[in-house]
Amino acid sequence: MKNKKILEFCLSRSLGGLELSALNCYNYFKNKTECKIIVEPNSKLDQNIVEENRFTVKKNKFFPFITAIKVAQYIDKENIDILHFHWIKDILTVVLAKLFSKKKPKIIYSRHMNITRFKNDIYHRWLYKNVNILHAVSKQVKEQLEKYIPSSARPPIELVYLGTKESSIDENKIETLKSKYNLENTFVVGMIGRIEDEKGQHILIEAISKLNNPNVKALIIGSAPREEYMKKLKEMVKSLNIEDKVIFTGFTKEVNEHMRLCDASVLATKKETFGLVVIESMRNKVCTIATNNGGPLEIIDDNINGLLFDRTPQDLASKIEYLYNNPYIKNSLASSGYEKAKREFDYETQMQKLYDAIQSI
Repeated sequence: MKNKKILEFCLSRSLGGLELSALNCYNYFKNKTECKIIVEPNSKLDQNIVEENRFTVKKNKFFPFITAIKVAQYIDKENIDILHFHWIKDILTVVLAKLFSKKKPKIIYSRHMNITRFKNDIYHRWLYKNVNILHAVSKQVKEQLEKYIPSSARPPIELVYLGTKESSIDENKIETLKSKYNLENTFVVGMIGRIEDEKGQHILIEAISKLNNPNVKALIIGSAPREEYMKKLKEMVKSLNIEDKVIFTGFTKEVNEHMRLCDASVLATKKETFGLVVIESMRNKVCTIATNNGGPLEIIDDNINGLLFDRTPQDLASKIEYLYNNPYIKNSLASSGYEKAKREFDYETQMQKLYDAIQSI
């Protein structure tokens, strides 16, 4: 059977886990079949794709028909069979593009975010009736899709976890970074991702202040979409008198090298749908501490391949202190985490599952 042509679609201007998932799908699928990608011009995704297989369209919030017509024309020109999107704000554009096109491609929607309200009105029923498959990135998301989308409008759901690769590491770069941040003989607790309130960088900062241990430092890796929260964090660090214990690296493309600087990594999101950074840390053999809610519960077996905490600075501080005082246990958790990530969340395995699901439409 001939492989179907796939069009990846994401008009988000950010570059977080959702957007990177769209990019990962494109990079994987293009080696399996003919695959194109549509992104917003001059977005971070656009800047990360150097090939000519991308097509750019500007999202029109008030007149989505205009964008949809352009996408429909591209679908027909490229003879696209499957339209795969990731961002809920793209759903109207995608459905309209399908209806406007002569090709009428099948639609698959990868759901990465939590669903918090029912989709049982006429508008949402119409949208979801035009989607052929829902892809849930975790059991939690699958349960939410089943709960909030009425069965009469809900397409079949495929549960496929995200995956991560074995990292290619520049050891010399790690030593350079260690010197740059003055991390010699230091126990480093890292937090990787966008700097925003819901990610909980303030929880890590308060936990560090409670430890009162000069050998423990926090490495906060990522950029801040909103300067107000970053300003709040820096003021917090100053008021707690821990400026020598908290390092903000800013945005970096050397994520794995920065991750390898850490003795432990923290995910402090209140309710993460999956937690890609958790499996990335595990695959980098870094012991992971994550909130005991949402996606991390499907990844971490507490005290076996990582630690879970209740999202309070007090509990996080106690977990960090526990790892600091028990290096053998820390290394054992990191080793077990690596084995689980390699076994259950391998990039090639999970992407092949998703590809097979898409091709089966």
